[in-house]
Amino acid sequence: MTTDTQTENLLTNELIELLHSAGRMIEIKKGSFLFQEGQPASEMFLILSGRIQISKMNAEGEELYLRLCSRHDIVGELTLFTEDPRYIFNAKVIEDGHVAGIQLDMLEKALFQNSNLGYQFIKWMNDHIRRTMTKFRDLVLYGKKGALYSTLIRLSNSYGLHKEDGIHITVHITTQDLAHFCGTAREIVSRMLTDLKKRQIISIHHKKIIIHNIDYLKVENDCGTCPVTHCTID
Repeated sequence: MTTDTQTENLLTNELIELLHSAGRMIEIKKGSFLFQEGQPASEMFLILSGRIQISKMNAEGEELYLRLCSRHDIVGELTLFTEDPRYIFNAKVIEDGHVAGIQLDMLEKALFQNSNLGYQFIKWMNDHIRRTMTKFRDLVLYGKKGALYSTLIRLSNSYGLHKEDGIHITVHITTQDLAHFCGTAREIVSRMLTDLKKRQIISIHHKKIIIHNIDYLKVENDCGTCPVTHCTID
């Protein structure tokens, strides 16, 4: 599982402290939206607890899941340094918690005044963009099967608990959720999951996924040697 220490290596303590101390605390409830696509943007958010699903809706009303965010993840970051900033994604709360919201103009001013802080934020954004690009690469280059295998690998890196029988995904992920991550129909994902279960690559116990052979998924997806921090679901 991706630890808080790993997260803080990407998002340094100084930046976390700024977002935590300068922001207003907001309680978030499951089923609500922190923000929605097209809304005017005035704040960026640091998740303190709970989970938020970031998604994009296309013109046909189909939803594509992009990130599953939890503690110390930033959401709403693409609104910085833009004219007439608006949120370009949906941020739906899937687990109760709290976030810190910081005004965009306050954060922009802090980044200009503190060169070290600005460098840290640019470095974090670079890592974030690289993770996003690898997700799109898997979706475009490896087809529906590759997209599913990539999603399972990323879930194992972000929310995987290693046990003797395999890697237990500690968050509840439905077949429909996986379909949204893969940009395909639930029925297609269901057939691919059934095939993986027949091959004993995965199993599902109490609605939680267990990956028994992660190497099979990596070989099928021609996984390279990119660091784990660039192959996560957040």
